[in-house]
Amino acid sequence: MRQCEPDPAFGAVVRQVLDRVGDKWSLLVMRELAEQRMRFTELLRSVDGISQRMLTRTLRELERDGLVSREVFAEVPPRVEYEVTALGHTLMPHVKSLADWAVQHRDDIEQHRARFDDALAS
Repeated sequence: MRQCEPDPAFGAVVRQVLDRVGDKWSLLVMRELAEQRMRFTELLRSVDGISQRMLTRTLRELERDGLVSREVFAEVPPRVEYEVTALGHTLMPHVKSLADWAVQHRDDIEQHRARFDDALAS
């Protein structure tokens, strides 16, 4: 049986996407926006522990990747709202599955970590 030649771009593409969705803040921001459009300050209050600088950076990267959209309203002061795009919504079921798996297996993982750490300490 002949093996297929690996696509060199495959690893890079997967790594780039996983880097985005696997960072510390992106999925938390997307989770908040999946429910409703939000202003920056609303997001800042709802994502526990995120700084203003990090939220700005995260939103820019999510917008760049097409997962979140930004709409500026011509008001004084300007109003800016963010929401998950159609593309971003296609990601959410996969994120939810991963989050559900993590919650379901949290105790098992903690037990394995404790055994591993105990073995290293011995």
